[in-house]
Amino acid sequence: MNILYSANATATGGRTGTAKTGDGRLAVVLDTVKELGGSGGEGTNPEQLFAAGYAACFLGALKHVAAQKKVKVSDQTSVTATVGIGPRDDGQGFALDVALSVTLPGIEPAVAEELIAQADIVCPYSHLARHGTAVRLDQQS
Repeated sequence: MNILYSANATATGGRTGTAKTGDGRLAVVLDTVKELGGSGGEGTNPEQLFAAGYAACFLGALKHVAAQKKVKVSDQTSVTATVGIGPRDDGQGFALDVALSVTLPGIEPAVAEELIAQADIVCPYSHLARHGTAVRLDQQS
């Protein structure tokens, strides 16, 4: 794959700690939600960060597909990603559940359905969710 852009972020403290990007543009406090045994503090969590990234990326893919098809999308177009976490059925860890809700005002339902389906093909987060990706693990000492 020809990588066009690469971002990195470092987390310390796990679900109750901090995370920040290498370029300093994002720095967040992380707190574990009560549902996962934490205090439910003021910080964000990995599921919220993933939901925000997926929603933004899917909307970008939707705009890309619409532009290719010469369909004008409203500035009020939105994508809401809902990300849940729970134990896997195999008992080996945890899994994510993802739902996307797309609002495309002013677009015929049949056209909207086609745009959403195409965006789901184009969006790298959707591709990751459906097909996985290779993860390179490296231990630093």
